[in-house]
Amino acid sequence: MLDHISIQCADFAKSAAFYDAVLAPLGGERVMEFGPAIGYGIPPRPTFWIGQQQTGEGFRETHIAFAAADRAAVRAFFEAAREAGADVLYEPRLWPEYHADYYGAFVRDPDGNNVEAVSHSPE
Repeated sequence: MLDHISIQCADFAKSAAFYDAVLAPLGGERVMEFGPAIGYGIPPRPTFWIGQQQTGEGFRETHIAFAAADRAAVRAFFEAAREAGADVLYEPRLWPEYHADYYGAFVRDPDGNNVEAVSHSPE
C-alpha cells in the first residue's frame, strides 16, 4: 500500500550515517540523493527518505519497521545499530503476541524514532 515514506532529521549527517549502517544488513542502500534528502531502498527504487528538518517544532516519535529477509538480517541490523550508538529498545527476539514467527529488534535512531527490523519467517 505504501509507495514511500519520508522523515525529517534534526542532525541530517548523523541520521544519514545511522541509516547507511542499519539498512545495509537489510539490503537497503542509498538509491537517490538530491538537495538535502537521501532516498534509501533496494535499487532502483527509493522507498524510505530522510531530510533535514524544515517544518514543525518539537518532536513526535515515529515507528518505522523495515523488512528483513530472515532472523540473521534482524540480528545484523541490531548489531549495526548498536555499533552506530543507537539506544536499544528491545534486543532481537520472537514476539508471539504479534504472531508465532514475528522476530524483531527495536532501537532509537539519532532523532529518537523507534526503528525496527522484522522477519516474519521461521528460523
